[in-house]
Amino acid sequence: KRPLLNMAEGLGIEGNHGRELMLKDGFNPQTTLTIHNSLAYSEQLRLRNTIKPSKIYNDHFGNNYPVLIFLGRLTPVKQLDMIVTAVAHLNNKGEYFNLVFVGDGSERERLEKMVNSYGVDSQVWFYGACYDEVKNAELVYNADLCVAPGNIGLTAMHVMMFGCPALTHDCFKWQMPE
Repeated sequence: KRPLLNMAEGLGIEGNHGRELMLKDGFNPQTTLTIHNSLAYSEQLRLRNTIKPSKIYNDHFGNNYPVLIFLGRLTPVKQLDMIVTAVAHLNNKGEYFNLVFVGDGSERERLEKMVNSYGVDSQVWFYGACYDEVKNAELVYNADLCVAPGNIGLTAMHVMMFGCPALTHDCFKWQMPE
């Protein structure tokens, strides 16, 4: 067991899988509780029930290509460079997609350089961090697919709430607790 964690009167673990791992490691099941990481469900449900299609992507990109979206922190563990590479390779095959990054993080500058080097600037929108749930709902609802090559976590919950399918890897061990 971990000495500092043993000093706590109780532990709040984000998911059942994490709790099970802690219990296997000998932690007390009475004080190791699953608290679940979540989003503003009531607000999102209200938005989902009222949202309508918009031309946000047609207006921004000036085309009708399918839209790939990623919503979350732009960090190395998300492996977002894979999406940029895929968009560039698909262009070379005559298949075109727009890509929207809703979020900021340590990988943004590197991703921007990749986008420039591949020459797909006109197809990639670095929207930035957005904490406005109305705007997030519009961005997600009007996208065709969320792509998260690394762990997906809350991103999956967020995008599926607004009817956008999500694509990620199939290794549960490397996913987030959500």
